[in-house]
Amino acid sequence: MVNHPSNERPLAIGADGRPWPSFREAVAVWLRVALLSFGGPAGQIAVMHRIVVEEKRWIGEARFLHALNFCMLLPGPEAQQLTIYLGWLMHRWRGGLVAGVLFVLPGMLAVMVLTCIYALYGEVGFIAAMFFGLKAAVLAIVLQAVVKIGAKALHNVAMLLLAGVSFIGIFGFDLPFPLIILAAALIGFWSSRSGMQSFTSGGGQGTADQKVIDAGDTVLGEDVPAHARPENARVFGISMVLLIFWLAPVIGLVLTFGVGHVFADIAIFFSKMAIVTFGGAYAVLAYVAQAAVESFGWLEPGEMLDGLGLAETTPGPLIMVTQFVGFLGAFRDAGNMAPLLAGILGGLLTTWVTFVPCFLWIFLGAPYVERLRESQALSAALGAITAAVVGVILNLAVWFALHVVFQEVGIFKAFGLSFAFPDFATLDPVALSLVVAALIAVFWLRMGMIVLLGSASITGLGLYAAGFISF
Repeated sequence: MVNHPSNERPLAIGADGRPWPSFREAVAVWLRVALLSFGGPAGQIAVMHRIVVEEKRWIGEARFLHALNFCMLLPGPEAQQLTIYLGWLMHRWRGGLVAGVLFVLPGMLAVMVLTCIYALYGEVGFIAAMFFGLKAAVLAIVLQAVVKIGAKALHNVAMLLLAGVSFIGIFGFDLPFPLIILAAALIGFWSSRSGMQSFTSGGGQGTADQKVIDAGDTVLGEDVPAHARPENARVFGISMVLLIFWLAPVIGLVLTFGVGHVFADIAIFFSKMAIVTFGGAYAVLAYVAQAAVESFGWLEPGEMLDGLGLAETTPGPLIMVTQFVGFLGAFRDAGNMAPLLAGILGGLLTTWVTFVPCFLWIFLGAPYVERLRESQALSAALGAITAAVVGVILNLAVWFALHVVFQEVGIFKAFGLSFAFPDFATLDPVALSLVVAALIAVFWLRMGMIVLLGSASITGLGLYAAGFISF
């Protein structure tokens, strides 16, 4: 049994007899996790599990999965929130803050540099050719995500139906993403209250085939540290500070520039996104694509694929693609400001309002996580949301496919319907061939993501050099 005394300084010895990890050691671990976190949330969670559970043995399997399930209940990127939670569990709020910041920092810097290059030189032939190939690979990766998430989430007819209705709602009727998520949560909650088990979600992900580490063989052990027990005053104080940090820039920009200015719109939109985007990075991307492209006009559909490609090839959360979106939005609507400076500020603003809420959700909810674990209603709501997200991601894949394979896409609006349809005369056979090749590489050859993205970019360059494509 390992407790933290009231002054919250951890004991020198852990439950398994080993020294309690120092804060400096923890910083090195979280930095290592950040630098190795490629491949989206599944890969990032696997890296954390390997280092924190299997290698360091700081916590056991059950506590890791419990933490993951809690983070999946929250809006935003579950991998980053899991990092914050684990850092907080080991070294209080200071540990959570450092773990979360380090998880984001390498990807933020990498995406910012690459986005600057993209904005300045994206129209240059060879760079455009690289992204031409990249789009096909990213489309294959999104389709793979649909299959993987669907296989894990859709366990019965009710979940299949909810996923189908979700797809029809967003693709056929252009329903807002937050409305779909809210409706799914209410359906799941109501079903549980009614005694049905259709949407009750299972355990975590990504660790089923790995060696189980018992809590007794870890530093933390089975006990709950003192700082992990609810203290309403402390929780309220930290949460209020984070809430002010999050919303103060938003309110300041709205008051200074007014609604309709690009910085105010970025702050408001991505703050709303931080509240409603359950279901992981691809669900976030679906919401962003729907609004940033169609409502705000910050970028083109193909550019969303370019941004996702940049996020896929850099460490850190896949949701860092939002920084790419905010950068381009401000870059192209800079006003009297230098476009590059406006873009950098827009990207940083997007990152701030996207990730600061993650700290708020964890520091607010983590002390009460043991109570949440027993809630069947919340579990059912999460299961229903996950099912709906499958339909949302399928819509994203279809939307991407239309804009990659066809040069012109129209919008049908009548009888309450609103959906995209292709001009078949504008079918791009080269793009279609690349997509088919990428799908074969992903589903048949099981090619790794980094290898796939690199191969696709090189193929794009080769086609450009051979004269098959031009820009």
